[in-house]
Amino acid sequence: MKVAILTDIHGNFPALQAVLADIDSREDIEHTFCLGDMIGIGPYSNEVIEMLYSRKNMIAISGNHEEAVLSLLQNKGPLEGHKGIAEHHEWIGQHLSAESIKRIQALPKFVEKEVEGHRFLLTHYHMNNDKLDVIDKEPSGTKLDAIYQGTAHDLVCFGHYHILHYYKTDQRVYMNPGALGCNDLAIARYGIVDLQEGKLNVKFIGVPYDNREYLQSYERLNVPDRAFILKAFHGNQLEREDSERS
Repeated sequence: MKVAILTDIHGNFPALQAVLADIDSREDIEHTFCLGDMIGIGPYSNEVIEMLYSRKNMIAISGNHEEAVLSLLQNKGPLEGHKGIAEHHEWIGQHLSAESIKRIQALPKFVEKEVEGHRFLLTHYHMNNDKLDVIDKEPSGTKLDAIYQGTAHDLVCFGHYHILHYYKTDQRVYMNPGALGCNDLAIARYGIVDLQEGKLNVKFIGVPYDNREYLQSYERLNVPDRAFILKAFHGNQLEREDSERS
């Protein structure tokens, strides 16, 4: 059995389309687990949620962007550490459909799931008493073992940090396939967990896709903080391409 691990789609609908098409082309992936931050940063949150929820055997959890948008929708103010992007999150919340809001409200913060005798933990980031553990952006297997000491998880799947992480220790495997929807290149990332004959193998996949129209949509839709977002999360790809052509 094989399981697809997605995280940090961030409203990038064409990137998600590319990944799901790749998953379907393989014809041997039976489950899809999404580790949060489906929304925010990118403008197509409704489309992302609708497409994910159309899938069979799909599990999704909440990330900090879902929590931040809900906090504003519930008039609780900006989530701690997210005040600087409150305007952007307000814009996201204003454009969410009633069905999308309902689905986000129902998301758990983590899920424990057994697949083929292997115990998965699905979490957006490492938690301590329901609060974020502040760890390095380059955590080590030793640090993660300390966080999960005494737990029975065979595989901890996480996201939040947009770069890829993979650690295999004597205790368990830790994996973060990297952000699906945020990249300096036109590549959408995800992971595959292959459960064969009692073994657990991890593969990381990068799917090329055409993202030019998607990046242009930030200006067309007047997305708040778009200049910062396009630079910080997409490496100013349009400017780079235009510069290379000139």
